[in-house]
Amino acid sequence: MTQPVDPPVAAPTPPASANPADVVPRPSRRGFLRSGGMLSLSSLMGTATLMAGSNDAKAAVEWGEHFQKNYRLMTQQEKDEARLRLEKRYSAEYGKKVSVDIAGPQPGMLMGYALNIRKCIGCRRCVHACVAENNQSRGERPGERIEWIQVLRMERGEFTQERMDQGYPEGLGIQVGGNAYTPAGVQLEGQYFYEPDKVPEKDATYMPIACMQCEKPPCVKVCPVRTTYREADGPVVIDYNWCIGCKMCMNACPYWARRFNLTTPVLPKQDMNPVTHYLGNRPRMRGVVEKCHWCLQRTRHGRYPACVEVCPVGARKFGNLLDPDSEVSMVLKRKNVFRLKAELNTFPKFFYFYD
Repeated sequence: MTQPVDPPVAAPTPPASANPADVVPRPSRRGFLRSGGMLSLSSLMGTATLMAGSNDAKAAVEWGEHFQKNYRLMTQQEKDEARLRLEKRYSAEYGKKVSVDIAGPQPGMLMGYALNIRKCIGCRRCVHACVAENNQSRGERPGERIEWIQVLRMERGEFTQERMDQGYPEGLGIQVGGNAYTPAGVQLEGQYFYEPDKVPEKDATYMPIACMQCEKPPCVKVCPVRTTYREADGPVVIDYNWCIGCKMCMNACPYWARRFNLTTPVLPKQDMNPVTHYLGNRPRMRGVVEKCHWCLQRTRHGRYPACVEVCPVGARKFGNLLDPDSEVSMVLKRKNVFRLKAELNTFPKFFYFYD
């Protein structure tokens, strides 16, 4: 009698080795494409090396910038090389000797800003000083004019007996009161474009707004390429070379503090400020976001931001929040202080106060 034959049993698959060197790679379509991509990248890197050694200075600089790392991940040597590339290019482009500072955060420093809204007269000198100092685009066509500081004009108003019967329903004013449309404290669309003959105006108050340099910045959280980040001494900065122009940071910012270069910035050679910082006021390019950084080219060398220096009424204060004797620390101790949109938990280091 024939005995039944058991079906063949497949040999057990050996467990994956913990040592990657013991794993035998199997050819696949995905691996082939990946290898091809790495080969193309290697070819480009080789081309960049050849260009860097060529006599075409402009081409060498452009290739060097294209392949440089994110600034916050660079070594000190790489930062020095990036600085020299930019100084060479900017000096040739603007016909003057341009310096690109790479000074980092100072130990024991946490920058803070305070503004007296009762003193502000709405002259907008801070806006113009900021534009000149930080090489902002100053064209006339749509998208070519950039201003980091906005000064909002808010009308004063009053509640009167005459309006009591102008509400809804008529004669009662129960659902909508007749004084509902008083302009008191209302910031209407377009009021930051005011151009009066004299300031301050009789029936207006003013509230400047710029980047709040948040301790918990929502713009940093949403950036997909980590090109914007908070520096150790407080300011939120942008590495323009790595910005992809997605505008996610602009959508996340609750203070309307970021601007996008829709066109190539208009910066006349004679007006270009040659004292720049890599993370600050160096010339930008089309398709990147920019914002206030508290004039890093100044503040990291013991100077005030340009807007503080130019304010004619002394409404703006700047200093080290860790120094109890600094101007901004004194304001926090002695004045009535508030932060804009504090309920959002962004923890701005820009404070408003009044006497």
